[in-house]
Amino acid sequence: MRKPIQAAVLLACLAALAPARAAARPVQAGPAGQAGIDEMKKAAVKVFLDCDSCDLDFIKTEITFVNYVRDRLEAQVHVLVSTQSTGGGGVEYTITFIGQNDCSDLQDVQKCFSSKTDTEDEIRRGLVKALKLGLMSFVARTPIAGRIAVDYARPKAGAAGPDRWRSWVFSLSGNGYFSGEETYLSRSIYGSFSANRVTPRSKLKLGLSVDASKQRYETEDGPVTGKTSSQDLTGLFVRSLGEHWSVGAYVEIESSLYSNIDIGFSLAPAVEYNFFPYSQSSRRQLRALYKLSLNPVRYREATIFGKLRETLFQESLSLTLDLREKLGTISLSVEASNYLHDLGKYRVDTFAIVNLRLYKGLSVYVIGDYSWIHDQLSLLGREATYEELLLRLRELPMSDNYFAAIGFQFQFGSIFTNVINPRFGSSGGGGLSIKVN
Repeated sequence: MRKPIQAAVLLACLAALAPARAAARPVQAGPAGQAGIDEMKKAAVKVFLDCDSCDLDFIKTEITFVNYVRDRLEAQVHVLVSTQSTGGGGVEYTITFIGQNDCSDLQDVQKCFSSKTDTEDEIRRGLVKALKLGLMSFVARTPIAGRIAVDYARPKAGAAGPDRWRSWVFSLSGNGYFSGEETYLSRSIYGSFSANRVTPRSKLKLGLSVDASKQRYETEDGPVTGKTSSQDLTGLFVRSLGEHWSVGAYVEIESSLYSNIDIGFSLAPAVEYNFFPYSQSSRRQLRALYKLSLNPVRYREATIFGKLRETLFQESLSLTLDLREKLGTISLSVEASNYLHDLGKYRVDTFAIVNLRLYKGLSVYVIGDYSWIHDQLSLLGREATYEELLLRLRELPMSDNYFAAIGFQFQFGSIFTNVINPRFGSSGGGGLSIKVN
């Protein structure tokens, strides 16, 4: 009888322990749980990220609660990122969230700023933070909203003190370039210094640059060598007169062996009108700029007109259009200038970049410029030497110059671009790539 009683007690103890052991066992996601997660992912906001300078792989790694699509027409939100340089040498990022399809009633704008001393990691983390904030109103309409946690970082004690630099930013840079082979040698040195002060009401920019280069070719007739150098001191002051008007002045002192200028001075008052408000400049600009300059100049050698020095008056008018919209980017400019003593001495420069998304995965781009040149007053009064021609050490007579590039890109297949695989390298940026040699 003792053995059956002991067996019964043991069975009772095991039965009592069974629920506890079952509760301690880790719960593993079954097919039903995984199906729920997949359904939630399908309901995530479809995002088309329109940014030429963003680290797309990093953004996709940090923001995983949306679906990234490659076709802007399939997206519920078109995220358009535009940039402008700041007075301190950094960048202002304007991030426009444009609702589409069933989210067409939503729109938001976020801004973030980078300084010149920020690292690439600091910049991309700032962008991710701004992207998360702007996406929240769209995510709030999806089931994933229940899994979003909002946190608040309490500011550190003590506010920032007054700016002891009074908005002045200074920059010093330099570089050297050296290359060669058995029959060729090239070396160049470049240095620059700038001092800028930019406020909402005014802009003051000063710059100094110096460069020198030397080239050497070994030929059957002996070595061919050439040297060139230039120095340039520039200044710009601009005063704001509201949302559309600005006035200012350009100052320049230059010396250039290539242009046959021993020393040249230019003072040019200017006025500008922007047909769009300046506050919209990150997305759209249409600016007309007129300049009238006084230009005393002394040449290194006599010009084709027999001049060693002269004082010139020149006027110029330019029109610049910059647009960044969902359909793509358009940048067009035309500038015409002439000397007042002879209206036949003129120049017209045109430039265009058009990058358009025509339909679904099809995009095209066109880049080009064309110049009509009839104002080369500083040309040498003698024939250029063989070395000067070979090494392009001197400016040569010309009536025009141009370049053009055209291309397209067509993508098809899955609309989703969520997956990241960095093995054997990663392109990171994605999107359309335009390369001009």
